[in-house]
Amino acid sequence: MLRPSIFSNNFMDDWFDDMFTFPTESHRQEKKSTVVMRTDVKDLGDVYQLEMELPGYKKDEIHAELHEGYLTIAAKKQEEKQEESNGRYIRRERYTGECRRSFFVGKSITEEDVQAAFEDGVLKLTVLKEEKKPKVEEKKYINIG
Repeated sequence: MLRPSIFSNNFMDDWFDDMFTFPTESHRQEKKSTVVMRTDVKDLGDVYQLEMELPGYKKDEIHAELHEGYLTIAAKKQEEKQEESNGRYIRRERYTGECRRSFFVGKSITEEDVQAAFEDGVLKLTVLKEEKKPKVEEKKYINIG
């Protein structure tokens, strides 16, 4: 349905996102990951600083990848709880979940340009800004026939 959810925390984001996209399953998954992986991006002059909330995740459950100019952060969690009473299961629960977000940082950015630290459920990333090289003006000639 193409109407915003008034019960979510990001009413305006839903409104503008839904105006320009058709909701598919991948679109719904993206929305779920933005709720779990809330991210603040700061411009600090020559670098960008990203602070991403990942409560409940451990450092070894989080992976960062840089591919074709996109920085992708993925977090995957698996839990299994069991309680037994006299050999019969009283309760068995399993949880498996994954969330992922991508940010375009520039095609010239390399792994050495990204610093990462994880502490107290917050992933802090520092990314150097992509150097913008001035375009050399090309002379274009018109063929006179």
